[in-house]
Amino acid sequence: MSEFKVLLVDDETDFVEILLKRLRKRKLDVRAASSGQQALDMLAESPSDVVVLDVKMSDMDGIETLRRIKKISPGIEVIMLTGHADVEVAMQGMELGAFDYLMKPIDIDDLLYKLQDAFKKKSYLDNAQ
Repeated sequence: MSEFKVLLVDDETDFVEILLKRLRKRKLDVRAASSGQQALDMLAESPSDVVVLDVKMSDMDGIETLRRIKKISPGIEVIMLTGHADVEVAMQGMELGAFDYLMKPIDIDDLLYKLQDAFKKKSYLDNAQ
């Protein structure tokens, strides 16, 4: 399943390390950023197909990071993550172009299905252009 690249963006170090290990065990090409700005810098250097983006981060929140990602690279699919049930933020993220929204703690299989679906959508849209 290493045919697409994933960027995980979250400022919770322990969560990121565990998720990286679990996704890499499943042969995903995944890397991580600990802040919105770091994610933007990494995407500028080397694009990803799908971004998994935490809503609540200390430097730049997920909504602002999503806005900037979509501005510089509209084709990247973004899956929003949050530890808080916030329907308003979920709706705002979807309006800004997020592919989907998952609640923490996440089920790894649910995340894998979402990642695959997001990549399929990106591939379809890329091929349609």
